[in-house]
Amino acid sequence: MVLKKSISILGSTGSIGTNTVDLIKRNPDQFNVISLTGNSNVKLLAKQAKELQAEFVCVADSVNYTALKEELDGFDIEIGAGEEAVIEAAKRDADWVMASIVGAAGLAPTFEAIKRGAIIGLANKESLVCAGDLMMQAVQEYRATLLPVDSEHNAIFQVLDFKRPEGIEKIILTASGGPFRTFSKAQMQSVTPAQAVAHPNWSMGAKISVDSASMMNKGLELIEAFHLFPVAEENIEVLVHPQSVIHSMVSYIDGSVLAQLGSPDMRTPIAYSLAWPDRMPAPSPKLNLAEIAQLNFEQPDLERFPALRLAREALQAGQSAPCVLNAANEVAVSAFLKEQIGFLDIPACVEEVLNNFDHKDLKMIEQVLNTDKKARELALQAIEKRSK
Repeated sequence: MVLKKSISILGSTGSIGTNTVDLIKRNPDQFNVISLTGNSNVKLLAKQAKELQAEFVCVADSVNYTALKEELDGFDIEIGAGEEAVIEAAKRDADWVMASIVGAAGLAPTFEAIKRGAIIGLANKESLVCAGDLMMQAVQEYRATLLPVDSEHNAIFQVLDFKRPEGIEKIILTASGGPFRTFSKAQMQSVTPAQAVAHPNWSMGAKISVDSASMMNKGLELIEAFHLFPVAEENIEVLVHPQSVIHSMVSYIDGSVLAQLGSPDMRTPIAYSLAWPDRMPAPSPKLNLAEIAQLNFEQPDLERFPALRLAREALQAGQSAPCVLNAANEVAVSAFLKEQIGFLDIPACVEEVLNNFDHKDLKMIEQVLNTDKKARELALQAIEKRSK
């Protein structure tokens, strides 16, 4: 008899989380669900808990505790609420943990999963952006396994020769260019949140969709790639590829370029991570290259999309700069979605906070969290000056 793989999903009601749940439901004989966490979508969280027969379920926002308790009344499911409950969910003894809480909020629970030596499907790139050195040190210390779930890093993971890193020339992260790829700066001045979240290829949450539209998402992925793979910052390239068919590439010193291709469906990289080191079926549309007919590539425009420049500069600067970049961006994106500032104000706010911050080395998680808090306060001040 094949033993089931025990699973916890941190952020099960988000885009990555729901896709993970979909795959587990399609393969019930392979997985046993330990913990599920959500934030405010109580009805969906409760529905998932019932369908997957989860042992422990919690909401990050304590305000939603009573509603969750009512939804699960009569079911033998343990319930929790608040930040400590989310950390408890990460501590539960699951073989494999999906870390898909969006933003810096996912940092602490992801660390707890690492400290257990778990296999972690990492969809929370912000954790590595904020505390990359600390996280990778902890992965080694506790012998945890990080499996990147972002389609780009998952692609690189599949085609990179980790045993012979000296043969790698560079890695190439592909980017769709988002909904404003052909827009001028003047056109972007007046775009709305509804336009920004309408990604041409991928179905994602609002925050990630806005990041994709500004290309900050690719900047965060650049920083993530630096920590995940044995390459220098200058050997990480970004290439705009509108079709989102080639998810990333590795270029080798002999001239070979290896790429991973697939339809733009997150269930493919999630399935790869769930089944690793094996593979499992996924319902993603099968790739038909004859139907696609052609693939296009172009260099990113750092003048129209300064967020990508800011991310690389933050990586080069080191210390607390990447953490500050992420915090300021999260606050600015939230303000944009609330229509408090314009789309181009997002990178402008981030740059202002980066320039005004007293950057220092971050040697403990507590320092990371304090830096994140201070950067958010500065970002709110920058937003207030620009509020409509």
